[in-house]
Amino acid sequence: MPADRHRLALAYGAQNRAALLTAFAVIYIGCRMSSTGERFERAVAIMDRLRAPGGCPWDREQTFDSIKPYTLEETYEVLEAIDNRDWHELAGELGDLLLQVLFYAEMAKEQGSFSIDDVLDRLASKLINRHPHVFGDVKADTSAEVKRNWEELKVEERKKRQAEVKEVDTAAKNPGKNSILAGVSSAMPSLLEAYKLSSRAAQTGFDWPNVEGLFDKLREETDELREELEEFPAPGPRPHGRGIAGSGRTPVPEALQARLEGEVGDLFFVLVNIARYLSVDPESALRKTNRKFKRRFQWMEARLHESGRTADQASMDELESLWQQAKVIESAEKQP
Repeated sequence: MPADRHRLALAYGAQNRAALLTAFAVIYIGCRMSSTGERFERAVAIMDRLRAPGGCPWDREQTFDSIKPYTLEETYEVLEAIDNRDWHELAGELGDLLLQVLFYAEMAKEQGSFSIDDVLDRLASKLINRHPHVFGDVKADTSAEVKRNWEELKVEERKKRQAEVKEVDTAAKNPGKNSILAGVSSAMPSLLEAYKLSSRAAQTGFDWPNVEGLFDKLREETDELREELEEFPAPGPRPHGRGIAGSGRTPVPEALQARLEGEVGDLFFVLVNIARYLSVDPESALRKTNRKFKRRFQWMEARLHESGRTADQASMDELESLWQQAKVIESAEKQP
């Protein structure tokens, strides 16, 4: 876009921005951008054009709910690119994730809720307000001090939001709205939700005094699970084996199954707290272990394939031997 036309767009005012974007959509698409701002405006204009009359039928049909699965999918693809240290791929995946933001903002603008300008304004304000050691006179020389200040600011923000809600309405309509756990979404992955819930609770002092207390709790939960397993129908829990999924599974009474699920859930929750205590992201840790398992198992499959067999045609002893070989080889490859 020529410089004078760009200045005209800026001077025209935010109230006429939507009209300008539509008018300049053809100019933006395919032209070379000279600044980050122009590139962002181009992406917004393209999104606006896709949703406009005569745009893309698929894009025009989408709603907030229909786009949600794609948002989750794109988020995981970003994480996978980071785990793989594939920086070229990460640039593309971040673009896909940004597309989700533009999509939601465009739909919100269409229904008069908010616009991408509101999203950017709130983001900028939050960054400034939560970094008083950069934009204010608060002192924070270490990352630990920054994190502590950040948590304190979030607590104050929650208190401010709670004060804006009428106490009577809160008690009548949503008793949990004043809870320190309010705002932890139950839609996020369960490991991450557990991490955030326990982190919030720890801010009140509801936490183990040391990591040994967590290991004691882990043993306690393990013992409780073992106690429940004493009622498991004979011959007891067994691998489901090969063949059709579920075949050979021992029927378990519904009440016992529910208790087993609860005890296993308690074990996961304690493990998440151990991760939190060690400043380990449980979601990331398990994802990396999943990738490690996948690499090693596929290495085993490749070795069996060389002899014309598949994993289900090998004995457990052979599979275990191959697994140990895979571990040794992977460990050797990591050596400098």
